[in-house]
Amino acid sequence: MTNQFNALVVDQQEEQFSVSVQKLTADDLPKGEVLIKVCYSGVNYKDSLAAIPDGNIVTSYPFVPGIDLAGIVISSEDSRFKKGDKVIATSYGIGVSHFGGYSDFARIPADWIVPLPEGLTLKEAMIIGTAGFTAALSVQRLEENHVTPEKGKVLVTGATGGVGSFAVSILASGGYEVEASTGKEDESDYLKHLGAKTVIHRDEVYNGTLKALQKQKWAAAVDPVGGEPLAALLSQIQYGGSVAVSGLTAGTKLPATVFPFILRGVNLLGIDSVFCPMETRQKTWRRLAEDFKPTDLEAFIQNEITLEQLPDILPTLLKGEARGRTIVKLNEE
Repeated sequence: MTNQFNALVVDQQEEQFSVSVQKLTADDLPKGEVLIKVCYSGVNYKDSLAAIPDGNIVTSYPFVPGIDLAGIVISSEDSRFKKGDKVIATSYGIGVSHFGGYSDFARIPADWIVPLPEGLTLKEAMIIGTAGFTAALSVQRLEENHVTPEKGKVLVTGATGGVGSFAVSILASGGYEVEASTGKEDESDYLKHLGAKTVIHRDEVYNGTLKALQKQKWAAAVDPVGGEPLAALLSQIQYGGSVAVSGLTAGTKLPATVFPFILRGVNLLGIDSVFCPMETRQKTWRRLAEDFKPTDLEAFIQNEITLEQLPDILPTLLKGEARGRTIVKLNEE
């Protein structure tokens, strides 16, 4: 590797906060058994929070964000990996407490790394990224709770976001009738291209009024939104149905009643992509390379950008302007 390389560094010194591309050396990287040449990373909601002073993601500065990455092993102190291996690293402390993917090189603990499954390129792995991985975990949990296409429509909230977009595609490819909810009325064609049969405005899920129980509309749902919209959604799930929740873009409070759970047997399934077991992680990535893999992965890309463009792109997720995935190209595969 070169003596110096580029990385996006966020820094806070007293009242001064900065986000800039800087030169680092290998000595600047944190401890870890595997040194990786990063080829691609992704832009996620957490990454946008890491790039603002009050995002409550980063606790120690200076810091390199980027919660996911895909690249090629340069060297390894762990026998499970060798030079030239193509790998994926997401979650755990990456981009939160451990330098992340917005860097030409990353040093990562071996226990956090997944071999790139056959059927995926490194670029495709980061088009999927943490968002697609979380969507796949959500669909698997619904399957484990006996949700099948025969049970009825499945709702996907926040459908134009990274998790929502992939959930629409994965469910549709599995034969489910998918209803997509969004606040972006001009994105109907995009969601139908991904596989949604119908697209509704988010106000049809939550119009500002909460009721303990409402008309039963959906057999299940994938929800990366949370907050009051989730409370409204739970009151509209069919008897015995399930909701897989993975996000909090609408807030952390859930002002729901117990009625959907005790009168309709509704299941609220928490989806954690950060510390899920490695066995589950590897299984999910294999499925993303096989039966969960969208036929048109390029359709999920909103932007493919460089490291230098990141400071301007990161705020868009906080403004709700993102659609699908933005990926960052750092090195050739």
